[in-house]
Amino acid sequence: MNITLILCTQNRCESLVKALESAAALTLPDSIDWEVLVVDNASTDQTRDVVDDFRSRYPGRFRYLFEPQRGLSFARNAGIRDAQGDVLAFTDDDVLVEPAWLGNLTSALLSGECMGSGGRIIPVWSKPLPNWLSTDDPHTMGPFVAFDPGTGAGPLTRPPYGANMAFRKQAFEKYGEFRTDLGPRPGSEIRRDDIEFANRLLSAGERLWYEPSAVVHHPAPESRMTRDFILRWWFWFGYGEVVDLGRPKARWCISGVPLYLLRRLVMWTLRWTISIGAPRRFACRRNVWYIAGTIAACYGWTQRQNAPSAAVTDADPEGRPLQNGAPR
Repeated sequence: MNITLILCTQNRCESLVKALESAAALTLPDSIDWEVLVVDNASTDQTRDVVDDFRSRYPGRFRYLFEPQRGLSFARNAGIRDAQGDVLAFTDDDVLVEPAWLGNLTSALLSGECMGSGGRIIPVWSKPLPNWLSTDDPHTMGPFVAFDPGTGAGPLTRPPYGANMAFRKQAFEKYGEFRTDLGPRPGSEIRRDDIEFANRLLSAGERLWYEPSAVVHHPAPESRMTRDFILRWWFWFGYGEVVDLGRPKARWCISGVPLYLLRRLVMWTLRWTISIGAPRRFACRRNVWYIAGTIAACYGWTQRQNAPSAAVTDADPEGRPLQNGAPR
């Protein structure tokens, strides 16, 4: 088997139908043997019935796997272990993929040129953006799963996102699976399991490839275009950075929280208060929530470090600052 497309899902049977329809319409050369593996992460709706329908309509193309341990990382790892392909592609249960997407995404992996790849993720807006939200601010756009480094294909020096990424199965055999302390699960909205794994490969010197012609369309529903959703997303993003990268080193701390983070919290709160213009005010408020999430994670670091399931170490030996757009 050349390619396994792993699609994890949980209680989204309606959007899953559309996602699988787009997967069924994928076009690849006859010489490439490929499958779609749907990993049902303990759904309680009609997910099994939806997949069974596609299995009957497209014999040999779709497979079903049930993963009882709730959490996206658990589902992805179950898919990795069950996949038959030499190359494993990943996408979400609420996206639409273009017909040439899978072939374009995996071309550099099938040839052995690269260990991983990523493609473009284009948001599909359900309504016009509110006046306090600006597409010119890439940080504010984070919750909408947009990924578009440009129109030119070439080496990828930043992690791709889980809705549009692929790796050779060898990568998981060599570097391990997705970390289960990252990735959304019951009681936690931490993400970054995809980012952490790709960073693991980049740190080891593996080559990743960006393919802009591998296009996924990701819905941006009205429910995400709210202040509450975006602020909550950034709180957990800050929290997840500490779980992933470790507590940042600092000379002065209070209860494990670096004093400079408290200073930044005060500074951005003041900027939020005095800023003029809705987009600017919201950007400052977003930074407040991001820093609050970072502080919360630092405060609970000792408990996480001692937990049996924790797979993180202390901060980077060089004491590097937080990454991926952290406000300074």
